Amino acid sequence: MNTTKIEITRVSSPSEIIGIRDLQALNLKQNITSEEAIDQGFLTAAFTIKYLQEMNAVSPSIIAKVGDKVVGYALVATKDIRNGHDLVEGLFDAIDESEYNGKLLRDVNYVVVGQLCVAKEYRGQDLVQKLYGHFRDCLSKEFTYLITDIAQANARSLKAHKKRGFQVINELMYGGSAWDIVLWDWNSAG
Repeated sequence: MNTTKIEITRVSSPSEIIGIRDLQALNLKQNITSEEAIDQGFLTAAFTIKYLQEMNAVSPSIIAKVGDKVVGYALVATKDIRNGHDLVEGLFDAIDESEYNGKLLRDVNYVVVGQLCVAKEYRGQDLVQKLYGHFRDCLSKEFTYLITDIAQANARSLKAHKKRGFQVINELMYGGSAWDIVLWDWNSAG
């Protein structure tokens, strides 16, 4: 385990966007072993630099850094960038058709975690919780809910999200896989 000082902040430079893309590439399901995917979790979607730039221009993502190196991230995806990637678009469409507390979510101001990842050597240090805490600190005045999806095959990720206070509100089929749509209600305790 690496115990170097980790800074949680928002993206502020092009090199940080490249750092996100590089960390993403290392953790895509097709780039890790099946044992690693089961044990450590995995990423499904690969985003282009152009899409990451568009996403961060609207609302900078939350990153964990050691010096200049990005060692974790939680991508901020707003409704403005929903059409830049098939998986993100499908997620927004499914969210909009979902209900929570008796309201269709299309009528509520929510933000989506476009993807979350922590570098292997920095796992086990509560970084997911720290990234989400910063996400809430930065965005809870603008948005009511934080929503994302998790591949049902990614048990580690679902466990981490439930620990933070997310709850499963719906599911989605994409690319032949089942996904849980999870919501963190920023108005409730947790």
